[in-house]
Amino acid sequence: MPRPSRRSRSLRRVHIRIPSGISKLVYKKGKPKKALCGKCGAVLHGMMRERPTKMQNLPKSQKRPERKYGGVLCPSCTKRKIISDVRTV
Repeated sequence: MPRPSRRSRSLRRVHIRIPSGISKLVYKKGKPKKALCGKCGAVLHGMMRERPTKMQNLPKSQKRPERKYGGVLCPSCTKRKIISDVRTV
C-alpha cells in the first residue's frame, strides 16, 4: 500500500520504465491551469503551463510573449488598450 501522502487522487499515477527494464509507478502533481487574459478571460497562447520549479529554470522569453502586456492581456485586448492609450494622450 502506498504511503498516506501518496493516496490522494490529486496526484497522477504514471507508469514509467526505469533503466533496468522494470515498470515502476510514479506519482506526479498535475499541471496548473491555463493562463487567462486579465480583461476578457480568453486563454493566452504562448504561455508555458508548468509547475513553478520548471518555470524558474526556463529563459524569460519562453515564459511569456515578448510584447507589451505579454502574459497579461490577449492580443486583441492589447491592441484595444494601446489604441485607447494613444487616443487619451
